[in-house]
Amino acid sequence: MPRRSLRQSAGSAHPGASKRPSSPQSTPNRQSKRTRVSARSKATPTKSQYFEQEPDEAPGRDQPEPDDSPAEDESGYEDEDEDGDAGDTSSGTHSEDAEDDEYSSDERPAPKKRGRPQKPARETQVAAAWGKKGKELWRTGVDTGLEPGTKLIIKKPKPRDAGDTPYTDDTIHPNTMLFLKDLSSNNDREWLKMHDPDYRTSLKDFNSFVERLTEKVIEADDTIPELPTKDIVFRIYRDIRFSSDPTPYKTHFAAAWSRTGRKGPYAAYYVHIEPNANFVGGGLWMPAADGLQKLRRDIDRKPHKIKRVLTDAGIRKEFFDGVPNDEKKAVRAFTKKNAESALKVRPQGYEKDHRDIELLRLRSFTIGKKLDDSAVMGAGGLQRIADLISCMVPFITYLNSVVMPDAPSSDEAEGDESAEEGAAA
Repeated sequence: MPRRSLRQSAGSAHPGASKRPSSPQSTPNRQSKRTRVSARSKATPTKSQYFEQEPDEAPGRDQPEPDDSPAEDESGYEDEDEDGDAGDTSSGTHSEDAEDDEYSSDERPAPKKRGRPQKPARETQVAAAWGKKGKELWRTGVDTGLEPGTKLIIKKPKPRDAGDTPYTDDTIHPNTMLFLKDLSSNNDREWLKMHDPDYRTSLKDFNSFVERLTEKVIEADDTIPELPTKDIVFRIYRDIRFSSDPTPYKTHFAAAWSRTGRKGPYAAYYVHIEPNANFVGGGLWMPAADGLQKLRRDIDRKPHKIKRVLTDAGIRKEFFDGVPNDEKKAVRAFTKKNAESALKVRPQGYEKDHRDIELLRLRSFTIGKKLDDSAVMGAGGLQRIADLISCMVPFITYLNSVVMPDAPSSDEAEGDESAEEGAAA
């Protein structure tokens, strides 16, 4: 009997022993559930714009941690484990319900991105930005004061209205002068791109004026051929490769007439249109060494030729401020206009006490006259410029005869040969 009781006690003890391991298995489940709830309850709502993710909440947090972690030893759930399973379940359920109510609300703030806060829209500053230089809304990188994603439509400017003065082929319109004046104050590519209609209209106005002026130039000097406008008018773009001035555009319109247009070795007539700086001139500016040597040789051997041109009545009146008919005074007025590029010492091969040393030191041979805006614009502007060009014809003809002389014709060659034979006889 004692043995049988022992067997029964042993048998009864065995089922009890098999049930006890289930308790440790259920406990980690509850503890895992409470731990997940606690992690969610500890998470700070993403309301701060400077919110940063804590290291404990980084990806991979669901991986099991070692049992000897100090965080588990100091966990606040140790007291809940001692209270029992009922308390644990109610506490976990209450935390989940409260959290679901909090995060399911429609009024929760939307998460904000990191970085500096966006500035609110300011209509007054947007309106004022149109009047500030360099702060126009069409410029790249300008702060419009609008929220991100807001569309801003800016109408492309139209050309200025002609007003009471119509555009004509034989005049310079006042709007052309206004455009050049604005360009001098806003000499950058973005501004010209936004004011391209004004530029096109002004350029067309100047080109039509040049076409009519070309007719006058050909009448005055029959050596000037009829060339297309593109071979006469200078481009508005500046060559800034070797310049300390970074401005990309010229603030004037200009054209030149020669036997080869605006380019070439021949002396040319030059017209320059710019607000308060209009200019009409002609000649050779810094000719090549070969041409300069020919001019100096001609001045040394035949000085009377250039002096006869400089004492011309039209040249003295229009370009030398009406000096008397005196060779020395005319030469002095001419060298004064070209003193900027002249040599400070005698040129090589000539004595410093040469009688025409002032002319020999020159490196440019030009004459010109400044005109007011009122003299250029209006009905009389074309004729005024044409008259000045007519006065320069003897000067241009002399320069071309020295630098680029024409080949002698057959009649001239025969006349020269007969003259030489008569002189020999």
